[in-house]
Amino acid sequence: MKIIRIINFIDIFIIFILNYFIFSSVFISVFLSVIIWLGIYAFRVYDHEYLKDYHEQLIRVFAGVMIGFIGILIFYPLMDKILNRWFFIYNALFLITTIPILHKIEFFLLMKNIPQKRYLVIGEKEELKDILNEIERKSQGKVKFAEFLNPSPTALKAKIKQYDAILIADQELERYVKEQLTELKEKYEIEYLPNLAENILKRIPIKVAIKFKEYYEIAFQSTKESPAKRLLDIFVSILGLILFSPFMLITAIAILIEDGRPVIFKQLRVGKDNKHFTLIKFRSMKKHIESKAKFADQEQNRILKIGKLIRPVRIDESLQFINILKGDMSIVGPRPEQIPFVRQFEKEIEFYSQRHNVKPGLTGWAQIMYKYASDLNEVKKKLSYDLWYVKNRNIFLDLKIILQTLEVIFWKRGAK
Repeated sequence: MKIIRIINFIDIFIIFILNYFIFSSVFISVFLSVIIWLGIYAFRVYDHEYLKDYHEQLIRVFAGVMIGFIGILIFYPLMDKILNRWFFIYNALFLITTIPILHKIEFFLLMKNIPQKRYLVIGEKEELKDILNEIERKSQGKVKFAEFLNPSPTALKAKIKQYDAILIADQELERYVKEQLTELKEKYEIEYLPNLAENILKRIPIKVAIKFKEYYEIAFQSTKESPAKRLLDIFVSILGLILFSPFMLITAIAILIEDGRPVIFKQLRVGKDNKHFTLIKFRSMKKHIESKAKFADQEQNRILKIGKLIRPVRIDESLQFINILKGDMSIVGPRPEQIPFVRQFEKEIEFYSQRHNVKPGLTGWAQIMYKYASDLNEVKKKLSYDLWYVKNRNIFLDLKIILQTLEVIFWKRGAK
């Protein structure tokens, strides 16, 4: 995280200096630079997995700068005497050619100075091997699980001298060496798997949640939604209805011409506290009565021609701004699921019901971090991101998710 903050600061400074050179005004330069930077940020240019890849950076910086320009053009009527084609040309040429190169160099230099941390793991390797391997990959090799220990007090004291820290991956095994851990904590860092997994993976793997069940049950009990979140929902949904209204009108007419009435699709979904509500969206599929719930990718043959246009850019979901204004949904949260699927998943996946501790969202952490889920294993993986959001959400995370939803739409990922 420290690396990302440093690179963010350097980028903002570079963009500001460039625009100050063009306008010689601090206020204008800051205003325009922030909008361009937000566009770049929206396309996840600062994610660890993309920072080291020059070609990925080039594509994402280009897309981000273009989105930033679109954001600036919204204010063009107020700045028509200031903005000109040279502002766009200078920013595009300079930022797209320099930022990807700078990021590759910065990432290499900063990562080089971060020492590798070698953990002695209290736990069984086979049980959590896939999760620990994922943590090693995501940390760019800076976290290494060097040895696993089914501990005895003597073995722990003998082994720990070879390592930098201790990872508690099994609370049942931890109790055998509780006294020794108390003695060692002054010399060695002792970390628990839930904290490490959440910090690096940005999700709560179901295996980890089950392994540390008592901890997570307490954590999820404290779930609350702030008044600031409701204010954000109202503001963004009103703004969304205003901005999308022309597209909504065109969509309604197109559906009516292609397949007749009804234009609006209504379906009961599960919301906060397991309460049902009626979700509304533009109908993007041919009229058909289904006897049971299906994943969206099982109904590709039913998609209307207009549906193929509106679904990738989420125009069909724009009516859900009304659900948000009514208070049934939020801008950000786990996507609302069909009742039959919820009942099935609650039986088959532990902790599934915890996603209903908050209002369902138009977009969400799982939507920007993972693909559309079409089988039980993918549902579990996607749930792990929803659980992380439920536990760690705040207004700044919501703003980040709203911004980065642009990248999901651009790359055509996420909810269907």
